[in-house]
Amino acid sequence: MRRILLFISFLFFLYAGWTVLDKLAAKTDNQSVLNTITTEIDRVSESEELANIKNKLNEGIQYIETLWQTFEEKAPENSIIDKNKVKKPELDTPSKQAFSIHNIELGESKQKVEAKLGDPKRVSLNEYGTNWYTYHENYQNFMLVAFDSENKVVGLYTNQDLISSTKGIKYGTQKQEALNLLGEPMTRIQKGFVYYEFQQDRDYDVFHIDNTYVTLFYDKHQNNTVTSIQIVSEALEQKRADFYTDASDQLKEGFEYQLFDLTNASRVNHGLGVLSWDDHVKETARKHSLDMAKNDYFSHTNLQGQSPFDRMIEDEILFTIAGENLAYGQFSSIFAHEGLMNSMGHRENILKKEYKYLGVGVAFNTESHPYYTENFYTK
Repeated sequence: MRRILLFISFLFFLYAGWTVLDKLAAKTDNQSVLNTITTEIDRVSESEELANIKNKLNEGIQYIETLWQTFEEKAPENSIIDKNKVKKPELDTPSKQAFSIHNIELGESKQKVEAKLGDPKRVSLNEYGTNWYTYHENYQNFMLVAFDSENKVVGLYTNQDLISSTKGIKYGTQKQEALNLLGEPMTRIQKGFVYYEFQQDRDYDVFHIDNTYVTLFYDKHQNNTVTSIQIVSEALEQKRADFYTDASDQLKEGFEYQLFDLTNASRVNHGLGVLSWDDHVKETARKHSLDMAKNDYFSHTNLQGQSPFDRMIEDEILFTIAGENLAYGQFSSIFAHEGLMNSMGHRENILKKEYKYLGVGVAFNTESHPYYTENFYTK
């Protein structure tokens, strides 16, 4: 690399000696600069000495072009370094259920799951009163698994290309094609004696298939295609007596870590770096969620007129760039994250390449409705 830089410096030194700096300054494209150098060289007298210099410079230009092309191919902007790329599993058609994730189906044993996936990266309480076991390799091949008291799989989720189905549904299936294959989705779900209606303008559909509830999430910024799926057993869904799970400190922490992991999995999908968890800004986020929950409002600006940046400065968080995402009312971090990904401003925060740190804070109001705050920043 040092030799390359010295050679480039030499090229520009000669170029300046031929008094064409004004043309060079006007060029911003690397190929255009190289073309301009070559053109100006051709105009120089064809003496033997200068001809030799010209030949050497042309050889050098070709060498730099090759190196530049190789660099762009091996390290495209915002991409994960190739050496960290994890191989995607070969997906098989499910043998017992309509859907599987990472070749795992409902009813399989925890022992079998961990033989395939290894130890979980995290275990956190979810809205079903059980735990999500989080499996991934640097957020690649990311999935969540829930087990029952007999250590059998009763819940699955992924937002990556790990979906296989007997119905022909996979990652990237168009929404209309999914509806054609699966039929009409549910419009409501019963909890006890109460029916909860799904909103009409939702970005997901729920299907009741083979004693399971399958939720397909669509990304309207990726041509309304299937980008995520949640599969839960009928028994697990019916165990959740209400639409909203009773608030607890464990659930609050579970939602926070789940939203953090979901964010990183989405960033990896788009070739971006993984964010680091930040406890300091998590407290800032928690305080804002709690303030909104207690005082019944929903806004980036609090009742004292403080912006997210004011609150971070007040908490002595140093940053060069920062952003905030808010969500309210979704009964889980999965639904909150999917909604944020379908909202352009929030999506831009999730996928902003410059961010390095994230803290997530959750709080519940008196009816156990969660408020979610995500604070992103870079020092």
